[in-house]
Amino acid sequence: MEKGDASKAMEEKMRAVQIHAPGEFSVDWVPVPHPGRGEVLVEVKAVAICGSDPGIFNGKVLQNGWPPHFPFIAGHEFAAQVVALGEGVTNLKPGDRVAGEAHCGCGTCEMCKKGYYNLCLNYGNQAAGHHHYGHSSPGCYAQYQVYDQKALTLLPDNVTYDEGTLVDTAGTAYNALRLTGVEPGGFTAIIGPGPMGIMAMCLAKAMGSATIVIGRRQRLAMAAKLGADYTIDYEKVDDPVEEVRRITGGGAHQVIEAAGNATAYFESVQMARKGGHVALISIPPKDGQEAALKSLIMNQITLHGVRANPNCSKIVLDLMAQGSLNVKDQITHRFPMEQIHEAFDTFIGRKDGALKVIVHPNGDC
Repeated sequence: MEKGDASKAMEEKMRAVQIHAPGEFSVDWVPVPHPGRGEVLVEVKAVAICGSDPGIFNGKVLQNGWPPHFPFIAGHEFAAQVVALGEGVTNLKPGDRVAGEAHCGCGTCEMCKKGYYNLCLNYGNQAAGHHHYGHSSPGCYAQYQVYDQKALTLLPDNVTYDEGTLVDTAGTAYNALRLTGVEPGGFTAIIGPGPMGIMAMCLAKAMGSATIVIGRRQRLAMAAKLGADYTIDYEKVDDPVEEVRRITGGGAHQVIEAAGNATAYFESVQMARKGGHVALISIPPKDGQEAALKSLIMNQITLHGVRANPNCSKIVLDLMAQGSLNVKDQITHRFPMEQIHEAFDTFIGRKDGALKVIVHPNGDC
């Protein structure tokens, strides 16, 4: 199949990673999908493994309806090149380099009209125009895929495909900081130096805040290497909350939780100063009472839930293009799609300091 030959692409088959049952997946030959009205066919150049992908692959989030059926093609952090247009596409053309989003709202419900397409009231209703790519709609662990034009943003010329895959991570981190606000010259505390936490740290620094990252081991060292102003190893201090309050003189102006455990939820509120803001990015397995409610009330702290990255892609891509946001150094490993099992083992096991692991469905780009 010649790259860029749209008609030939749609007549043939492609390689894609299919989940056949929880924990069972393989690279298979499947038909190349056809774009419908308002959709484009893209050649997927690079895919980043997201922290939510292992749960989709191993069946731990089946209660969310992810995946909706077997076999299923997952994946949602990607960059690609447009190769064919469906009817009614107005803002893209073949050859365009694009980065994608997981959430694509119906565009007509109350939430979508307000710009909160991540909270679309027609969630899961593809007939109404909603897609959650890689979750309830097929995703990007494939050589080709079809996407609604609303879910794609043009890549700046100086942003690579690999860097473009980090739009989702960067956008979600930016959404958290947009919700909390960033106090110029203030302090941002980030719990959890994984890909999302480190991205939030980089963005907070770019927005004028001093940063404190709480974590341990290789990933905390990575946060320091990438520019954290302060690091706190929770295995080596008696009380991370008191350490944050000591450094900041009373608590951080904004706290970003990206660790995903009850201790982090609880301590994130306690780390905020009076009148501060806390954003929770990670998703607990079920509703509970992990927040420090008395501290929340007595210190008039504002708590934000963060879901995805609505209207953030162009902003973070512009920051990448301008050199204000360095994502290149966060990419630690790259694999061809045929080595998908090794790629997942590397990401899940954090082998060799793995942070962001990239998969190339069509070879190196």
